[in-house]
Amino acid sequence: MKWDSIQLGEAMDVKHGYAFKSQHFADSGDLVLLSPGNCQGSGGLKLKGDKEKYYVGEFPPEFLLSEGDMLVVMTDLINTAPILGGSFLIPENNRFLHNQRLGLVQLTDETRLDKTFLYYLLNTYDYRAQVRGSASGATVRHTSPGRIRGCSVRVPREVDYQRQIGATLSAYDDLIEDNRRRMALLEDGARQLYREWFVRLRFPGYEHTRITNGVPEGWEAKTLGDLCKDIRETVMPDALEPDTPYIGLEHMPRRSISLGNWGTAEQVTSSKHRFREGDILFGKIRPYFHKVGIAFVDGVASSDAIVIRPLERRFLGFVLMTVSSDPFIAVTAQTMKEGSKMPRADWKQMQAYQAPLPPAGLLGTFEGALRPMVEQLRTLTFANQKLRAARDLLLPRVMSGEIAI
Repeated sequence: MKWDSIQLGEAMDVKHGYAFKSQHFADSGDLVLLSPGNCQGSGGLKLKGDKEKYYVGEFPPEFLLSEGDMLVVMTDLINTAPILGGSFLIPENNRFLHNQRLGLVQLTDETRLDKTFLYYLLNTYDYRAQVRGSASGATVRHTSPGRIRGCSVRVPREVDYQRQIGATLSAYDDLIEDNRRRMALLEDGARQLYREWFVRLRFPGYEHTRITNGVPEGWEAKTLGDLCKDIRETVMPDALEPDTPYIGLEHMPRRSISLGNWGTAEQVTSSKHRFREGDILFGKIRPYFHKVGIAFVDGVASSDAIVIRPLERRFLGFVLMTVSSDPFIAVTAQTMKEGSKMPRADWKQMQAYQAPLPPAGLLGTFEGALRPMVEQLRTLTFANQKLRAARDLLLPRVMSGEIAI
């Protein structure tokens, strides 16, 4: 198969986004206002849950995106520019808005480039390195349509072969997305079960149980601190093996109960907190305090995360669901301690949270229902890790022509 060296501008263009008016920004709505933060580090759309921004004002209709539209990141707030030039695809019609700092990719010659192939090409290291190298700005990094068009890339001469490459790489992403959806359903099921039994108090046998001051008869009046403790085992970077899993706040999904992504200690430059498999991590500074999840590996966490360890194994599911529940998040937000830069959660306040403990039989039933969900989340997490690793290993080799499809 013959490969050609071309400049991207020979077959594609990039259109600037619209400067949406800030007075019409909202915390809820029908239209999501995208930002560079909606791009995953390795490419792909990243939804931000309840931190998503919405738009409720008027705007030119051409900036309402359609399914399959491709965007590239034009501005990166991090000086190392890890996502600058990266691309992601729009999954549905009439929901997402093309904001400034993002460029809309437009193919100008479909006889030279296949769209799916181009999506993966825009997430390769060599292309991104060119974008970073030509970017302006010392702290906030910027690129432009002209700089992206000027990037030199190698592409198969036959577009049909490009399509084969795109289909092969897409198969990995499709499997990852299927697993992600299964994980979301499992987590939603766990939340609903906890909410029904321990928030609404509609647990098995509730019809025959007297409730006094919010505590069902036969339950023990406990606080969170009676069930778990915070772990503050500090470790310095030079004491870590390079491949030690590292979970920073950026790796923790919003309002999840599982931690499916992590980096390595090679990224660590300051002291961190050790955690072990089965510990619960809780982001404690205001922008991240509702990031909560159970760790599936031993490793180190951001010093801005609280490491929570149940005092007994039988408390794990109950503690996990309590600290990730809406009532707990709301109370924690109200009691956050003012810091020098931003408010942060205070474990002394958190551990005083009232957490009535059900009788052993009911607690065992709950743990028995939750444990298979957590185990399945663990299985799907490691499956996605392997799929991502295989895709990321294949991507540069396929895109360079080293491996034929």
